[in-house]
Amino acid sequence: MGIVAKVNAPDVFGTAELRRSVLQSWEASPTRFREDANAEEDLRLGGYRDRLLVELAQNAADAAGEGGVLRVRVVDGELRVANTGAPLTAEGVAGLASLRASAKRGSAAVGRFGVGFAAVLAVTDEPRVVSASGGVLFSAERTREEAARLPGPAEELAARGGEVPVLRLVWPVEAAPPEGFATEVRLPLRPGIDPEALLAAFAEQAADLLLALPALAEIHIGEQSWRREDESADRLVVHGPGGSERWLVHRGSGRLAESELTGLGVEARGDTAWWACWALPIDADGVPRPLDRDVLHAPTPTDERLSLPARLLAGVPMEADRRRVSTSAAVDAILVFAAESYPELVGKVAAEHRSALVPLPGFPASDVDDKLRQAVGDRLRVESWLPGAAGAAVAPLEARVLDQPLPDLVELLRDSVPGLLTAELSEARHKKALSALEVGRLGAAELVQAVTGLEREPSWWYRLYEALRPLVSQDPRAREEFTALPVPLADGRTVTGVRDVLLSSDSDPAGILSTLDISGLRIAHPDATHPLLEQLGAHAAGPAELLDSPALEEAVRSSVTDARSGVDTGRLAEAVLGLVEKAQPRDWLGALALPDSEGDFRRADQLLLPDAALLDVLSEEAPLGVLDADFAARWPAGLLRSVGVVDSFVVVVEEEPAEADAGFADAQQWWIEQEDARPEQWPPARFVGIRDLDLVAEDAWPAAIRLLTGDADTYRALQDPDGYPAWWIARFAALSGRPPRHWRLPEAEEIAGIYDPVPDVGLDAEQLRLAGVRDTMRVDDVDDAIDLMERLGDPDRPIRAGTALRAHRALAEAVACALIDPAEIDPPQAVRSVSGAVVSAERAAVLDEPWMLGVLDAPLIVSGGSPDQYDAEALAELFDLPLASEENAMQVRGQGRTQRWPEVGRVATTCELLGVVIPEGQVTLHDTLRVQTATTDHRVHWWVDTAGNVHAERTPDGLGRALAWAAGRWGERFALAALLADPEATTLLR
Repeated sequence: MGIVAKVNAPDVFGTAELRRSVLQSWEASPTRFREDANAEEDLRLGGYRDRLLVELAQNAADAAGEGGVLRVRVVDGELRVANTGAPLTAEGVAGLASLRASAKRGSAAVGRFGVGFAAVLAVTDEPRVVSASGGVLFSAERTREEAARLPGPAEELAARGGEVPVLRLVWPVEAAPPEGFATEVRLPLRPGIDPEALLAAFAEQAADLLLALPALAEIHIGEQSWRREDESADRLVVHGPGGSERWLVHRGSGRLAESELTGLGVEARGDTAWWACWALPIDADGVPRPLDRDVLHAPTPTDERLSLPARLLAGVPMEADRRRVSTSAAVDAILVFAAESYPELVGKVAAEHRSALVPLPGFPASDVDDKLRQAVGDRLRVESWLPGAAGAAVAPLEARVLDQPLPDLVELLRDSVPGLLTAELSEARHKKALSALEVGRLGAAELVQAVTGLEREPSWWYRLYEALRPLVSQDPRAREEFTALPVPLADGRTVTGVRDVLLSSDSDPAGILSTLDISGLRIAHPDATHPLLEQLGAHAAGPAELLDSPALEEAVRSSVTDARSGVDTGRLAEAVLGLVEKAQPRDWLGALALPDSEGDFRRADQLLLPDAALLDVLSEEAPLGVLDADFAARWPAGLLRSVGVVDSFVVVVEEEPAEADAGFADAQQWWIEQEDARPEQWPPARFVGIRDLDLVAEDAWPAAIRLLTGDADTYRALQDPDGYPAWWIARFAALSGRPPRHWRLPEAEEIAGIYDPVPDVGLDAEQLRLAGVRDTMRVDDVDDAIDLMERLGDPDRPIRAGTALRAHRALAEAVACALIDPAEIDPPQAVRSVSGAVVSAERAAVLDEPWMLGVLDAPLIVSGGSPDQYDAEALAELFDLPLASEENAMQVRGQGRTQRWPEVGRVATTCELLGVVIPEGQVTLHDTLRVQTATTDHRVHWWVDTAGNVHAERTPDGLGRALAWAAGRWGERFALAALLADPEATTLLR
């Protein structure tokens, strides 16, 4: 331990001259002594404080060339670091003794005894280097002795408490390195340094040093060993006590341009070479194990943090403390060179693992990291390294990838979609990386665009639809996009869009279509017919689906025009009728061109069967033809009727109509009347009409009604009295020259006198009623009201009083229910009174209060019954008559006696028997009740004066009516009068 006894060793490296030069500089300038001491202190306490093994390993690597071995051990309290390779040289010794210069030159020398040797001062004050070529030592104690002899440095030495720059003065020493090694650095450890802890710290760095320093093949630390094994040019394994580490590497080198050396020191500018190595951890199978956090290695660890998946080792200019890169154009250039080679490292990884090497978006760990990440990302985007489905590598900016891993779909599209990547890259684990590289994704819309315009065999399209099925089932939005897919047709065309396509089926639609020349009818080729097409909106091409085709419908609708312009539509008619034999007919089939008996063509729904029953009732002017007899004989009558050919009256039903159907006579008038009558129920849920009613000959209506009531469909249509068919026939048909509603049924006695019985026209009562012949008193519209008012004012009509009352009541209800508007009707000149007499409207009034009848002349009173049976004001408005209560000022004569109703004799008992609530008010009783009018007075049984006071004679009849009025039970007036006359319960039984 300590300096060897023989210190006067041969000075093979010229150390005396080195010492003399340094001491002269110190003597000449004490400031230089201070600068050297400060510089060494900065290195010892700063950049090199934790880099002892790193710096010694770098020196060993520089000496080794390749295959070098480094051994570290502790012997007698001394740390000894031995290495193979070239022995120590004079230049190396000069470098050791200089704090500002290094002996290294050229791209291979990365640290051969430069300022990094100052790291030894962390553990020793007496470092030695012994080599096969000689040895040298440094000594703090001997340097202190030399400095004390010089005046200036002596003062500095005192000021610094004895601290000296240890590595400035070097002495020769006689010693030899261990056998098998060229050089050994021996470092007597200061007191307090734990050798075992030091070796343990070194052991943690050993594996990384073998990776960083390719010239080293083995490192031995204490009893542990690490060995580097090159499996190939770009793969290596580091074996150590804890197992093996595998690395995939890619190296590059070059020279910097003169312009890129600006800002570097003189020594650094003299070395224009650069090198870089990317190292990626891998497992035994070559699968990457990307790094999360690391630091730049130059070639050993620096403080420049990185977040790339691979480690970067690069010969970049560093600051003096070897912890941070210098700020220079050279550093930027080397980082760019390194980034440009990164895709080559990626390309060495199996294709399915390459995306793991893409730097993902995130905050950079340092400025160097920021520059590298940007440069690497930019280079990865433009280099071709992603595995393409067609075999060649693809650059990310030119690449496209499916949203889901679908190998079959990729196989189909590999030659059709430029830049398409393999299916594996559609897996979720690659998504973030590909997104960071801006790789285009092929969603449903992009897939449709990619295959649109392709010319492929129908079977290829079938495979495509099969490959797309998973996307439709997993993404509802894809289903809508795929409706625009191309579909190959049976006629050899390929069309865009699925929804109007018909799919081949067992019904052989292609055979059916071979007889047709229809533009726009699209049937998929059988070899391309796939269930997905039906999911996307295509329809099976059976008879029903063909009949639902818009193209076929259009062909039928234009068939009459085509036929009359010379086009042969016979095959179209044959084909359509053949389809209808196997499927339900459609409404538009009535437009099918069929031959008529005169050699022309008409719409099917404008033709009659040759033996149609309707022929017997139509007028000569009816615009209907007769179907050609030979054509009719070839097809069943039922089939011809199903396409619209007429045999008898036809019921037409329209669901949820928005307006009147202009194809039916007077339908607009019916619509308006019904809407006015029941606005809250309008429009109706359905419209039911019967065709061709307006074509019936006037004298043929009895026969026509028999046809209508003999068919189940038309019979049901007539059963709705408010429906269009019943409404129209009642008003516009003719029975004995009059509309059916002009007449009444013979047995309808309640309207006798007003309406005449229908003559015998060969129809039974049910047929007459369905035709609109009246059987009850009803007012349906303004025409009904006008007609009824005229009949009531006709003095030649023997109308009974009760019939007149019912007629007035019906008129009043029609006004009250808004069936008719009095403003649309001229008031009558004569009216029918309650006595049955016809009087001038100028003298009549409408009875609105029942007690008024006691003082008014019955022949002048118009009434619709008792007050609870009709609306007197509505009737007065319709007839333009005053109300009876408005005509005269009337006054009760005499005082009478006023009592509360419960106090009037027999009232309580009478009300109890009938369940009538006794009125709360009062009644004034008179022995004889008289009312004074403008001309005279009248005796009455009861009265209600203008103040609302009730008056009654002390008679059962008068008291009964007054009580019924006051209790709101006018209908019970006769029962009340009977019980007041005889309060026994048996009165109600008689």
